[in-house]
Amino acid sequence: MLFPGAFFLAASLLSSCAQAACSQDLVIDDYSRYSTNTNSLGLWTSDDGSCTALSADTVNKRITFASNANCYFYTNFPDPCLKASTEGYNGLSFSVKAPAGGASMLVEIQTTTTCSASAVAKSSYFTVSGLTTNTEIVNLPFTQWAGANAASIKSFVFASFSTTSGTWEIGQTSLVCGTASGGSSSVKVTSTTKPSSTSEASTSPSRTTSAAPGSCTDLLIDDWSSQSRLTFLFYNAMLLPSSDDGTMSSIVVADNHVTLTKKDSSYFYSMLGCTSATNKYGGIGMTIKAAAGTTLQVELQTSASCDSGNPTSNVLSSAQLGWNFSGAEVYYSIPFSKFSGLDVGHITAIVFSNFNQVVTFGPLAFYCGITGSPYPIPSSSQPAVPTSTVPATSGPNSIVIDAFANPNTNTLGFWHGGDDPTSYMMSAGKITFEMKGNADLSWYTQLSGSCSDLTTNDNGYLHIAYTGSSAFSVALQQHNPTCNAQLAPYPQTWDDVEAGRYTNSAKTDIYIPMTHFKIDRKRSIGFSFKGFYSSATTTVSKIEIVETVPAGFSIPSKLDTAPLYFACTRPDSFAFAIDDGDPALAQQVLQAVNAADIKVSFFTVGAPLLDSGNNLTNVYKEMLGRGHQMAYHSFTHPPMEGLPDLAAIDSELTQAVDAVQKTLNVKSKYFRPPFGTEGARIRQRLAAIIPDSKFIGWSVDVEDYLWALSSTPEKQLDAFQRDLARGGNLVVMHYLYSTTVQYLPQFIALAKATGKQLMRVDQCMEDPEAPPL
Repeated sequence: MLFPGAFFLAASLLSSCAQAACSQDLVIDDYSRYSTNTNSLGLWTSDDGSCTALSADTVNKRITFASNANCYFYTNFPDPCLKASTEGYNGLSFSVKAPAGGASMLVEIQTTTTCSASAVAKSSYFTVSGLTTNTEIVNLPFTQWAGANAASIKSFVFASFSTTSGTWEIGQTSLVCGTASGGSSSVKVTSTTKPSSTSEASTSPSRTTSAAPGSCTDLLIDDWSSQSRLTFLFYNAMLLPSSDDGTMSSIVVADNHVTLTKKDSSYFYSMLGCTSATNKYGGIGMTIKAAAGTTLQVELQTSASCDSGNPTSNVLSSAQLGWNFSGAEVYYSIPFSKFSGLDVGHITAIVFSNFNQVVTFGPLAFYCGITGSPYPIPSSSQPAVPTSTVPATSGPNSIVIDAFANPNTNTLGFWHGGDDPTSYMMSAGKITFEMKGNADLSWYTQLSGSCSDLTTNDNGYLHIAYTGSSAFSVALQQHNPTCNAQLAPYPQTWDDVEAGRYTNSAKTDIYIPMTHFKIDRKRSIGFSFKGFYSSATTTVSKIEIVETVPAGFSIPSKLDTAPLYFACTRPDSFAFAIDDGDPALAQQVLQAVNAADIKVSFFTVGAPLLDSGNNLTNVYKEMLGRGHQMAYHSFTHPPMEGLPDLAAIDSELTQAVDAVQKTLNVKSKYFRPPFGTEGARIRQRLAAIIPDSKFIGWSVDVEDYLWALSSTPEKQLDAFQRDLARGGNLVVMHYLYSTTVQYLPQFIALAKATGKQLMRVDQCMEDPEAPPL
């Protein structure tokens, strides 16, 4: 644990060492500053209250204490590490006096493979034996710790003191400089009995919270990698329940951190299964950023029978844990030794409560050994995207579409407007979009009241004059075959491009080849701006079709997008595409479709399939066995076009594919986006990851999210009948709600009454790989 603000002091103390080889031993701790839990480097040092009557003798530069079964003492180095061997240090030196002859103690070194904040710390151990009641100097070469990387040291720990009666003393602790005057190229042990290297921790039965080198890795509880995993599915990284039960004012996940804003009596918990920390984990740790004066309470729940419904509570306040907050992000540990009588073999949950201010947590994890360090955030590389370009072309003429002179109509005299009037503002010949990162909102400008043929402008370019963010998609919409807005689907489809790929170096102009919109441009409706994935604003002053691009403008090649479907392509077909729901209602769904003798398609979220506690995998295996189709619906159900980067989108897609393959042994080409949120990036990545994939929307919406839990659930039937009358033939519904499932037989009967044949989505899309009808 770093003492708040101490890193900068330590960095200045060590800066000269970073530049050249050492010239003298480096004093880690002379214990003169122990009253502030600070070592000689200005960094945190503590026993976490694990020893008895520990005190510092500043005159004689030592600490004294009585050991017990869980006593340990540690001292930290600056983040991300101390490059000890690189700077010429070759060992550790300290004085020790045991309360009895023949005593032993364990010295643990925590190192990382590379000196970076993201590297995982590994513990290595060395037992010093044959200690006496005389004060002795122990010099330990770094080579005594098998597998340790002395070029990247995080901390040292003294522990497993063999004698628990009498007083131990540990004196000034230093790194030995191999090139110092009077030094030697090798460091030797000068205790009365030479310590013997050991590949495992002390075998004393009192030591129950450390692990043998290489046998333990920190166990992640939550890396806060997904807002939707936490606040939609209510899972932690272990795919176990985690929630505030609605007690918080807000829970915001961003950049592998979670910010909890309290209300009265707020709490937040994360279930841990029934984790055994015995001989493995010493505690749980995380970074916390909180203002000075912040307090909270930590509760560890245990159950000898692993029954999370009847746990034993073990509670400590942040003050009892020794936590002090300063507004900086600092690593804090929850040592199990702090909790009297804690059953470390059956830890079922951790609960945070009694918050008095906003807190932000970094990754939460069990740590190996006695002391922890921040859990490293795994780096994610962005997928490679083609950078090829295409030659410029020249179209026949220019057409100004919108110069924003009228609030209701564009320059062509046709409608323009958006999903949410509060998300944009028009004035002085400009429109400013402030979507606040809501990728589900769109704005439209129409080319006519029916179908417009833009093929004569195929060699031209859509030009958008703008300032601000280009983190959005541009779409050209295609009308249905009858050019009748009263018939579903309307629009029939559209194609997207990513605006940022087509901007100039000055970030003022976007030029998109008209042929990059892969639709039937003879049936064009209009353009839309959608899929905004940044909170930054965008201001547009003109939308037009121009003949060509300015000299020197580089035109990127078109990236493939998965085709977007809102309706079946097979004549006189109809398909129920059902999204995930409550496994408890699944049997009712099966009964309804079996009684109707139809086949349907299920779009499943991947993460719940990996949760063995919800029986969803068995439910879907039964559905597969009855001939129904399984398809993808993301891994954690986020609005995927709104994710911050392509790596996050790829992670959702690939994890969904892997989960379905692992649990159901199924691969699919069909994907439905959570919430229907769509844009160029998700469609491009879907096409890249799943060849010949299909992006499935809907033209019949039962609107269960609006009516299922209302006082008028029958309006789900009204919504179904409305879209059916308009010609819709591809359904979206969920089996989340009992009323929706109860209406399913009526939905099916209404669909059959149209005379259309009911079938799976792949069958209604005329997929040659689909089962025959």
